[in-house]
Amino acid sequence: MSEQKTASIESSGTLTMSGPLVAATEKTIRRRRTEAMQLILRALSMATSVVSLSLMITAQQNSSVSIYGFRLPVHSKWSFSPSYEFVVGVCVAVAAHSLLQLLIGTSRFLRASSVIPSRTHAWVLFAGDQAFAYALMSAGSAASGVTNLNRTGIRHTPLPNLCKPLHMFCDHVAISIAFTFISCFLLATSAVHDVIWLTQH
Repeated sequence: MSEQKTASIESSGTLTMSGPLVAATEKTIRRRRTEAMQLILRALSMATSVVSLSLMITAQQNSSVSIYGFRLPVHSKWSFSPSYEFVVGVCVAVAAHSLLQLLIGTSRFLRASSVIPSRTHAWVLFAGDQAFAYALMSAGSAASGVTNLNRTGIRHTPLPNLCKPLHMFCDHVAISIAFTFISCFLLATSAVHDVIWLTQH
């Protein structure tokens, strides 16, 4: 029989596969695993963005501070800071982007089609992932600066550490910023996967 046969029956009676059929099957399995990982990254990116968004928009608190011996009421809310509003806006955009790509990718994955159908689609994904990753990094960095100022106050001025009386507000914001950076990392990882796909196709 020809050496190029794709199946043979061993003396034990076990059917073994070899040749192009096995290679094609293994390639398909590897592709499906890679696509599943891409979809998981999309889902995690959407989830972390939603968590960051939820924590930020619920960050508000009323309290009072002492300045030169006078007790003054203070009210803090995320919408008072443009940097925090920037975080909210970017997280909404990232969640929408991730959800859209997750729905499209899952639909194609369940139909056993390629999650990334063409190089054009891959380039669009790469551009979107990279742009949103940079936006998240920028928003997180800006919000971190404001939060740090709230915690330390301003030297040589009576402005106190606002996070002492407004600890719940500051905790919400800090955790929200942490999830913002996590979402940034996940999108950056997705962008790397996009580049790998482009180099292989």
